[in-house]
Amino acid sequence: MATQTDQPPTESQKMPKGAISVITMSTIAFTLMFAAWMMFGVLGIPIRDEFGLTDVQLAWISAAAILNGSLWRLPAGILADRFGGRIIMLVLLVVTAIFSYLVSLANGYGMILVLAFLVGFAGNSFSAGVAWNSAWVPKARQGLALGIFGAGNVGASVTKFIGPVLIGATAGASYFGFIEGGWRLIPVIYSALLIVIAIALLLFTPRQDRKPAQGRPLREEIKPLKQVRVWRFSLYYVAVFGAYVALAAWLPKYYVDNFGTSLTVGALLTATFIFPASLLRPVGGWFSDKIGARKVMYWTFAIMIAANFLLMMPNGHIVVEVSKKVSDSGVKDVMPYSLGLVPFVVLVFILGCSMGIGKAAVYKHIPEYFPNQVGSVGGLVGMFGGLGGFLLPPLFAYTTAWTGLPSSTFFVLFLLSVVCAIWMHLTVIKMLHEQSPELSDHFETPPTEESSMR
Repeated sequence: MATQTDQPPTESQKMPKGAISVITMSTIAFTLMFAAWMMFGVLGIPIRDEFGLTDVQLAWISAAAILNGSLWRLPAGILADRFGGRIIMLVLLVVTAIFSYLVSLANGYGMILVLAFLVGFAGNSFSAGVAWNSAWVPKARQGLALGIFGAGNVGASVTKFIGPVLIGATAGASYFGFIEGGWRLIPVIYSALLIVIAIALLLFTPRQDRKPAQGRPLREEIKPLKQVRVWRFSLYYVAVFGAYVALAAWLPKYYVDNFGTSLTVGALLTATFIFPASLLRPVGGWFSDKIGARKVMYWTFAIMIAANFLLMMPNGHIVVEVSKKVSDSGVKDVMPYSLGLVPFVVLVFILGCSMGIGKAAVYKHIPEYFPNQVGSVGGLVGMFGGLGGFLLPPLFAYTTAWTGLPSSTFFVLFLLSVVCAIWMHLTVIKMLHEQSPELSDHFETPPTEESSMR
């Protein structure tokens, strides 16, 4: 029997007029807002030096931005379904522009912390954009379309490229009598660009927006949130997106502190993680459309577990007692292990590839099983993914302080990946035992009244 993906597109599966402009402008807007949201990963180091902050204080600056970029994802998705994604994206662009400019005026840790939190509103653009694109794109193409939109995560690398160069070239300078150079120039540039994109979005996207949840009771919107599968998808997204956000902010410091690189080199090496973790998202969407999201997730977690296992191993060796015939000292060093800069970068690159593909696979589930509640379900999944990005940087800092091992960062991610993989596999086994073996080729059975609470 032919599957849905084997059949030629029907009239209902063709892209409606205006859909391409929605995908294009929402992706550009999301990319820029993501760049502003993640700018503290690079700005944090000169901010730390200027205000004399500790590493834990520095971690909380990035965490504050990530927190606010996660808290409102559920409401943003619901509002986009009810009032249209266009207006929600416009509001977020303007709000982010205002707070981004104010960052350049900060004069202390407390003010930086508050403004980082407020700039974090930008992160909520993801769930608004997912709902907006899902309303305009036919189901058969939603995996690819949401993958293209989600590739806006590459915005995390923008500051990594332009930040160190601009900070170094403009330090001590001032412009127009009120704009300072150095790290303070970056948020001003983002503020101006956000306003420009807001105007472009207003001009080039359809004025008559699609509002799939208009007039629908709110309780119907949030009804799917009672299903365990929604929370399971949320945990998957913590592993593939929350960890991505955390590492994008954490890696520049990791390279500087543990490999002795300059901030510029550390930022560029971090971009080798960010690019595949972002630009491969459309590929993950395409694979999910073709072979099923569950199969893609199996490969994603397998690669993440292997990469994190190698990255979490500390440099060193084991000392064992041996016979005097083996060693005059009675001890011997065995199982030496060290990971240089080049293999570390390669493994982090592989980790980024798996996360980029996995992010799209997680979101492929949502319009497939909750076509009328994409905003609420996508918002909840995105919220928990973002909250993972909020909790992980401080957890990285604390576990490093507790163990004295910087590689404990990847031990945290290893455990998270293992838990996700086990939960997913147990769910598949339970499903096959309850139903029939031929369902192994599908990533989940459609929800029924009996299974909806599973």
